[in-house]
Amino acid sequence: MRAWQVEKYLRPSRQPFPDNSPPTHVIWPETAAPFFLADEPRARRAMARVVSPGGALITGTLRSESQPGRPRKIWNSLQAIDNGGVVLGSSDKFHLVPFGEYVPFRSILKFSKITQGMTDFSTGQGPGTMRINGLPPFSPLICYEVIFPGAVVDRADRPGWILNVTNDAWFGTSSGPHQHFASARMRAVEEGLPIVRAANTGISGVVDGYGRLVARLGLGVEGVVDAPLPPSLLPTIYSRWGNAVAALLILAALVIGWLCARAESRSTPL
Repeated sequence: MRAWQVEKYLRPSRQPFPDNSPPTHVIWPETAAPFFLADEPRARRAMARVVSPGGALITGTLRSESQPGRPRKIWNSLQAIDNGGVVLGSSDKFHLVPFGEYVPFRSILKFSKITQGMTDFSTGQGPGTMRINGLPPFSPLICYEVIFPGAVVDRADRPGWILNVTNDAWFGTSSGPHQHFASARMRAVEEGLPIVRAANTGISGVVDGYGRLVARLGLGVEGVVDAPLPPSLLPTIYSRWGNAVAALLILAALVIGWLCARAESRSTPL
């Protein structure tokens, strides 16, 4: 296992907080545990030391599954462990990056991904609601899954908040991390749900259901965001009807424009 990377996140997770009370839950970014966490009991035990009783550590990691006679499958995943190192739950990324996490039309395109590894990632089952000890139900999103309007929560099982873990290192110090964070804030406004975002190089933070910043850790800044989880709001118009509202407004504008043009042509003297 890559012990140095795990230790990088363990150090700040162990730091005492201003009121000397341990955090109830700790969240690490995408691929913070860059191995198959479920297969590494020693790593889980080390990580469990930062978890309070009744709490959990939620981290980006990898998940694998093997079946006799079939190729091994791997997922870019998010998993939670308790203070005993037991895996409480998992969620797999469902919006994969073409050529980065998989090669589309693999039967035709024979070249490998632009990232390390020969095996394509498998696709998760889509937006879902995850339940972990001591937390309201939440929608787990990995990396750029948060940029898709109307596709960030399970409509049939509305969560109380949205969690976005991401690895933005490949953006560098460009405008990319800022755009990514702005997209996350938009999803909070659309859904009326707070968002907690953990990014390995920033921007990390907590945003309430109105899109207002509660806490923020800037780009390229190492540290810890310690903040309470804002409450969820009532379902918004967008969360109920999605893009249908925008489509109706566009249609109404077109109809009004057509009626105005028709009225003007009738009133224009020859």
